[in-house]
Amino acid sequence: MSLDEFGSTETRPRNPKKKGKGKAVIIGVIAFVLVAALAAAAYVFYIGRTFDTKTQKIAEVFPAEETRPEVKEESKGAKNILLLGSDTRATRDGDEEEGEFGELPNGGRSDTMMLVHIPKDHSNVYVTSIMRDTWLDIPGVGTAKINRAFASGGVPKAVETLENLFGVRIDHVASIDFEGFKGLTNALGGVTVNNPIAFRQSITNGMYFPKGEQTLDGEQALAFVRERKSFPGSDYQRVKNQQLFVRAMLGQIMSKETLSNPVTISNVVNEFAPYIAVDESLNAGAIASMASQMTGVRPGDMEFFTLPNKGPGRSPDGKQSIVVPDMAVIEKFGEALQQDKMQEFVDSTDLTR
Repeated sequence: MSLDEFGSTETRPRNPKKKGKGKAVIIGVIAFVLVAALAAAAYVFYIGRTFDTKTQKIAEVFPAEETRPEVKEESKGAKNILLLGSDTRATRDGDEEEGEFGELPNGGRSDTMMLVHIPKDHSNVYVTSIMRDTWLDIPGVGTAKINRAFASGGVPKAVETLENLFGVRIDHVASIDFEGFKGLTNALGGVTVNNPIAFRQSITNGMYFPKGEQTLDGEQALAFVRERKSFPGSDYQRVKNQQLFVRAMLGQIMSKETLSNPVTISNVVNEFAPYIAVDESLNAGAIASMASQMTGVRPGDMEFFTLPNKGPGRSPDGKQSIVVPDMAVIEKFGEALQQDKMQEFVDSTDLTR
């Protein structure tokens, strides 16, 4: 299965041989782009205060110090941020899903997980989507779906699992609720998408989304990114639609019209901040500091891919549907993170699954 199946692709001019990367579902990238918008705004203090006041704080996100990997000299100055997508609305809507879910700090269930890597030269952003059914070693638990980490030990256990897997420290954690899509979309005046497949929401009197270009308001956007039961591919098609929506939203957020409009920027931060929970060190000052070093980064400088895997499979007991990790490639991925050589990894690795 190629990433091309998950959404349209782009080929970067600097490497014509590189295959385009499907845009991973990344609610968290929206938060990152908002950070860039904060740094660009003339009244950054006011907006920063709004961000700090309205976001929730996660008191404990990291595992015991003795369990954490050392920071290698080559990667000092680089940042690794774990972004967790949650869905507080799923249970209320009766959308129960297979697998174990732990409750996240903002009250949602773990639904999407991404690792954002910012190299020390701040020239790019690398976003790796980790599918919730990926079968990994959970410290103190054994092999299980990555989502089991949340049920077993919350955010610290998830952090410990990924730090052990990649051999690098995670510097920050942010959890973003799907519900934030609604207010953010409305703050932007709607988001226009080009829907490739017509479908109807799988609830009574569900919304209908025709094929072709359409502008979604907040409630429609939430339905668009959450729907999965209407598709044979279930989660995979949902991921594709989320990618489509996020790509369109990123374009609008990064547009000159948005970044130059203080009212829009203020509305965006006011609407989205309440749906974000962050570790105590990830405040507006820290975010603005990172963003100020990345003023030249645009969506085209962001690489998106899924954690290398061998596709779907079954757990050893045959009872669970899982995503089988490609541990050989993941080991190379971890080495690239440790050595701050992610671009070399991307350029030399077939990431089309």
